[in-house]
Parts: sequence; C-alpha cells; structure tokens
Amino acid sequence: MKKLLGILVLGLLWCNVGIAAEINNYGDRSEIPEDAKPNEETLKFYLNRYLTRNWTNNRKYSDIKASNKPYQFQFDLREDSYIKKQMQKTALLSYLLFEDEKIVIDEITPLEKYGDVFNNSTKYHSQSVGKSLASYILGHAICKGYVESIDAKLNDWPLIENSLYHNQKIIDIINMKAGDKKYFSSKNSSNRYAKTGRSVSNTTIKKAMENEFKNSKKSGNKHHYNNFLPPLIMNYIIFKAGEDNYQKLLDDIFRNKVGIEHGIYFVEPETSEPSDRSTHSTFLATRYDYLRMAKAMLDDWQNDTCEGKYLKSLYERKIKKNREYRDTKHAFSNTKSYGGFFHLEPSGMKNRPVFIMDGYGGQTFTIDFDRGRIVATMAIHRNFNWKKIAHSVIKKGK
Repeated sequence: MKKLLGILVLGLLWCNVGIAAEINNYGDRSEIPEDAKPNEETLKFYLNRYLTRNWTNNRKYSDIKASNKPYQFQFDLREDSYIKKQMQKTALLSYLLFEDEKIVIDEITPLEKYGDVFNNSTKYHSQSVGKSLASYILGHAICKGYVESIDAKLNDWPLIENSLYHNQKIIDIINMKAGDKKYFSSKNSSNRYAKTGRSVSNTTIKKAMENEFKNSKKSGNKHHYNNFLPPLIMNYIIFKAGEDNYQKLLDDIFRNKVGIEHGIYFVEPETSEPSDRSTHSTFLATRYDYLRMAKAMLDDWQNDTCEGKYLKSLYERKIKKNREYRDTKHAFSNTKSYGGFFHLEPSGMKNRPVFIMDGYGGQTFTIDFDRGRIVATMAIHRNFNWKKIAHSVIKKGK
C-alpha cells in the first residue's frame, strides 16, 4: 500500500514537472518575444503575469474614476466565423468592430480559453497604445491653453536644460525625429539606453536627464521610435498645467468626453519616488473603455472640434518612417508614416486618414476617420491574422 502511494505521489510530481516544463519564460523575460511561438501553457503563464505583475504593481500617477454617465454603445451584432476561429486558435483576447455608430462584431475570449481571468471588467495594459493617448492628451492641453501649439519649443522647462531636447519643437518630439538615436542601445533601440543599458520605461525624466542625456546633443532628425518621448511630453504637460489642473484635464477627457465605464490609471515608472515622481504613458483600461477612447477621437475628427483639428494637423505633418520592416502582417510594421505618436498610411491606403494605435503583443486600434469605422484587438501575443481581421476590414470596408 505504501509503495502504491509512493508511486502515485511520484507520478503526480512528474506530471507537475511535465506541465512546468511546457512553460517557456524566455530567460525570465517580462514579455513574450515578438518572434516567439509560445504554446498554450506559456500564453496562460504570461497572461497571468500581465494581469498580476508587470505594470499592475507600479504606483498609480493618475487615477481616473469611472464616469457618472458612461457612454452607452449601441449594438447590431453579426457573427463572423473567421473571427470566432481566431478567438479559439490564437492569443486574441478581444475583437470589436464599430461602424455606423454601433458595435457590429463583439468577440471576447471564451471562458474555457482565457475567459476565467479576462472579461469585460478586466483592466489590461495599453503598452504603446499609451503613446497615442499621450498625444490625444496633448491635443486637449493645447486646446485648453496649457501648451501653445505643436510648433511651440520646449525652452521653458528647467528639467531638460543641458539636454538635446531643450529648445526642440513639440512636433519633432511627437513625430519622434528628435535626433536622439545615438543615446539608445543598438541592441534595443526603443527601450534601452546606450550609456547605462537601463530600461527606458523604468526611468523617471529627472533620472534620465541626469544619467543618460546630460550634455547630450541633437544628431540628425530622422525618425527614431523609442519609449522615452511620450512620457517626456506628458510630464511637460504636467509642468505647464500643474498637478491639480492636469488631473482636472484627465477627468474632463476620460470621464466627461470619453465616458469611461470603469476607472483607468496611468502608472509611474519603477524608479519613481516621492521626491522624483514621473508619469509613464502606459495605462490600464477595459476593452470597451479602449473603444470609447477611439470613438472619442473619431467624434472629434468628424465634428471638427479643436481636438479634431489637432488630429488633422498630425496627419498633415506626418513623416516617413526611417526603417525597413520585416513584413506587412502587423500594424506596427505595416504602416509607412508616423505622426504625433500615431502609425499612419497602412499599406494600400495611401491618402486615407487611417490612424493606428499599436501596442506590444497585439493591442491595436485602427480608426478610419473618413468612413467612421474602428477595429479593436487585444491579445497576449501577435499570433493572430491582423492583416485579415483588421487591415483588410478597414481597407475594403464601406
């Protein structure tokens, strides 16, 4: 009997080891590498990490409560068998198609897949979608008079004096042509500094100025995508508006205009502390609240509001990306231009004002301003067919 019990216990141990062995943490990386092909256990492991670690443990810089009157979507739902199959077979968490002022396709990960931890009230990380929201906040700051214009120079902020960013035009910052490429690592040009090798996302503006950009000089003006410039702009807005007015600005945008159903919050970088606080552009929100933000942008554009005129100016001032991409399968690598922290000019859509907000792992929000359509995806990893379920839908849609 004891021998049989021992065999059973050993069998369970081996079973657990076998399950654990199926999980690949890629050398304890915080995110799944873009080119990886993770199995189901690895995807579940990283979804849990994204929901319980990563950004969720960071301090909140701006905490925006739910609106007293959340925007209520209208629905006229239809089924799409291919989308349903993608939800079953890939790392997609959410898919939404908005057109004719209604949500017409609404798919969320099934309960038996990831639905036990991801639902309509789950706040999920924005990743680089936060860059585009930083731009949208800037547009509101300009319209409120806190910032003069996109052609204003950053020449009144003592924190960035003696750095290459001092006296630069805002348009060059938000188009990511600040001439800062040599200060970022050649091994990870978007999120590692060349000098110290530290993570860009984990560093406050003050620490970056002291340790990475002190006495730095601008070199060239070609497009260089990185994670530093959106937080730089957001913290500049805080400097110009003041803490209290900045919070009021966010409340006005997200509670009053967007009409968020659940609260959202922007995080601080890991090195932020009471004597050196800084906001990051990353935020956490629910699937419908992300769509509400995209719809607010669509409304601004179509109603030609002050913020809509700001968005149109970004399209007019867009620049070509300075990079050869691997393929056209995904939002980040498909677009040919960049403007104001938005990806522009998807393949086959030249001269169409289609704006894409794109975040690592498959957070994408594609807005067709002329035709009034939005495709929104959220995912653990980019192993889904974005080209077919988002790009083609926007390109060929009515």
